[in-house]
Amino acid sequence: MRRDNIAHIEVTPGVCGGRPRVAGHRIRVQDVVFWHESMGMSPDEIVSEYPGLTLADVYAALAYYHDHRDEINRDLEADDATVARMRFSKPSKLFEKLNRHEGESDSVSP
Repeated sequence: MRRDNIAHIEVTPGVCGGRPRVAGHRIRVQDVVFWHESMGMSPDEIVSEYPGLTLADVYAALAYYHDHRDEINRDLEADDATVARMRFSKPSKLFEKLNRHEGESDSVSP
């Protein structure tokens, strides 16, 4: 069986956290999956947005995802958990300022 899509996907320790990525790019398979599944972008739209990618790259990333779904989903969940921890440990200065401002405006009666 011929597996040409392997040439489109690389896993290199120390690059993109060792996660599978499109060969020659720092675009991870999970990025392509996120754009396609969560943002609803078609493969054509992804290539238009990231012109360094080819349709073959995008389809290879999606094929890789379907062959390694559990692994990629764990990576996505780990990233979500990291973002949540960062938000909790370092609140946004903008949100703090907006919340402070909303609190002040609530105390003023019309």
